[in-house]
Amino acid sequence: MTTLNIGILAHVDAGKTSLTERLLFDAGSIDRLGSVDAGDTQTDTGAIERQRGITVRAAVAPFLVGDRQVNVIDTPGHPDFIAEVERALAVLDGAVLVLSAVEGVQPQTRVLMRTLRALRLPTLVFVNKIDRTGAREGQLLADIRRKLSPRVVALSEVRDAGSRRARAEPRALESAAVAAELAEVLAEHDEGLLARLVDGGEPPSPDEVRAALVAQTAAGLAHPLYFGSALTGQGVAALVEGIVGLLPTAPGPRAGEAVRGTVFAIERGAGGAKVCYVRMRAGSLRRGQRVSLHRAGPGGGAVERPGRVTALEVVRAAPTRPGAAGRGRGGGSYAMGGGDIARVWGLAEARVGDQLGHPAATDASTPPVAAFRFPPPTLEAVAVPREPGQGPRLHAALTALADQDPLIGARTVPGRGTAVLLYGEVQKEVIAATLSRDFGVEAEFEPSRVRYLERPVGRAEAYEGMVDREETLFWASVGLRVEPGEPGSGVSYRLGVELGSLPLAFHRAVESAVRDTLEQGVHGWPVTDCVVTLYRCGFNSVMSTAADFRKLTPLVLMRAVAKAGCRVYEPYHAFELELPRADLPAALALLAARGAEVVESGPDTTGGAGPAGAWRVRGALPARAVDAVQRRLPGLTGGEGVWWSRPSGDRAVSGAVPRRARTDGDPLDRAAYLRHLALRER
Repeated sequence: MTTLNIGILAHVDAGKTSLTERLLFDAGSIDRLGSVDAGDTQTDTGAIERQRGITVRAAVAPFLVGDRQVNVIDTPGHPDFIAEVERALAVLDGAVLVLSAVEGVQPQTRVLMRTLRALRLPTLVFVNKIDRTGAREGQLLADIRRKLSPRVVALSEVRDAGSRRARAEPRALESAAVAAELAEVLAEHDEGLLARLVDGGEPPSPDEVRAALVAQTAAGLAHPLYFGSALTGQGVAALVEGIVGLLPTAPGPRAGEAVRGTVFAIERGAGGAKVCYVRMRAGSLRRGQRVSLHRAGPGGGAVERPGRVTALEVVRAAPTRPGAAGRGRGGGSYAMGGGDIARVWGLAEARVGDQLGHPAATDASTPPVAAFRFPPPTLEAVAVPREPGQGPRLHAALTALADQDPLIGARTVPGRGTAVLLYGEVQKEVIAATLSRDFGVEAEFEPSRVRYLERPVGRAEAYEGMVDREETLFWASVGLRVEPGEPGSGVSYRLGVELGSLPLAFHRAVESAVRDTLEQGVHGWPVTDCVVTLYRCGFNSVMSTAADFRKLTPLVLMRAVAKAGCRVYEPYHAFELELPRADLPAALALLAARGAEVVESGPDTTGGAGPAGAWRVRGALPARAVDAVQRRLPGLTGGEGVWWSRPSGDRAVSGAVPRRARTDGDPLDRAAYLRHLALRER
């Protein structure tokens, strides 16, 4: 049996969860169709997902088509959970991008398609809701080709669109007209087809066109499109044929391969046990096997953690109805191989994004997902327990949630609570509900504030060494150099001394302390895009410990950072706005007052999701102003404005520099830092 792992991606409310339900039902994996409104769908299993009717975590559901198992990974559609989509992309063989025949191409749809194309991930397009009033076909198809990709090829067409009689009919490649239409699109990346068309000789045969379609779909160059309705099932059978016939399956296990896989989701099982969802790419994994977990550190550093698989359950499909194709997560599976997805117990140190086996063991079959990253969260909010004395419990709960979503972080704010990073307000509401339901901690969040960054502007060094015993505070000598790094490089740590100049544990203590210390720069914000070099060191073979180096490093590093100087940068969002032409002056005035930079403004000629005769505005806006603009737009445009934004880098702050509260034991204040260490050791 071969395995195909696909993702269902869409703008919120396009119907991707309903499509997943239809795929499972038609294949016999479930015996009744669930409803998002009723909260009983197969993939939205969390209480919060059922209550809100949105997907928050990626979920896996299998079904069988002949001798092929298809694992469907349903992903969030709300932009606040875009990081969850990123993690799911790392384990997919292909994707189905869903959009509505009524609303058409939404801004988030464009973001997803750009991402899929950048990753060269094989992608099919499914136009849902053809039976809804206002559904379009010809105009929408032109819109899709203009906004998403000119290499979208329609393999079905609609009859009676926008009515209950709507049906999707396949376009047969045996038709000369259909074959010729597809050949024109495919010829751009097929010299043989191009030569046949240019020479005007024998037209390509249907088999030749299909072979080119299969090859270009697998390469992410062409995107077959199907019309249909998840509610009625129209067009879904043709989509399934496209999934199994056009998307490439994962290679099966080969003898002698090293273990290689990805942890792409984590949940808590009975009793709070950590359960990891692992997608295998090579080798095999068995119960009782010892593995190594690798994760990328800031600036390219690597962290390795050991693990042992105590239990393993491969996602398998098994039928629920007589004669049905298959369903469910099968039990009793104790080994997994390349292409499989499994729930794995025992990996206590695992975090989402960890790689099983050495990350260098890659091959050409691995998609370039690791090279693509969505921008990090730009908001920070402090969570405070409602009941006094529950601060430690709240911090522990947020730390556990960081295993499921590492980007939220968890930072103690002295005298206030625990700060987490966010993409938006909906994510904050979901975290609060999760804390209450899963951890029994009621928390209140302070208003979100923008998370700034610091970058060094110069080059500086600092050194502190051991003196005679009466004056020595730390049995360690550390000299560090700080200088600007390449944009986007994060924190790079380098050795300017021989590796053998210190015991390995001491080297690790210095590097770990460097990365921890740079979470707070001169102004309290994280320091990034810098190079830190250990250029001098020393130790006492009898007295020195790793703790000496871990304690001394922050003092030396922050002295060097202060001497180098830091500039503060604020995050920006790229935005698109569609609104009635009459409301344009007021909208532009609002954007200008909030510091926006408009890079494009003109009539929307693409027939997008905005109102008829809409005007499109594109530009960049400080992240701190996004929420205020979004709140004003509905009243300003009579509810007809369509807004989209996403993090898109940062820019230097001009004027007053914002500061963030520092944690206890600030190494910029030597006396306060030493008092903090003394209190900790009591």
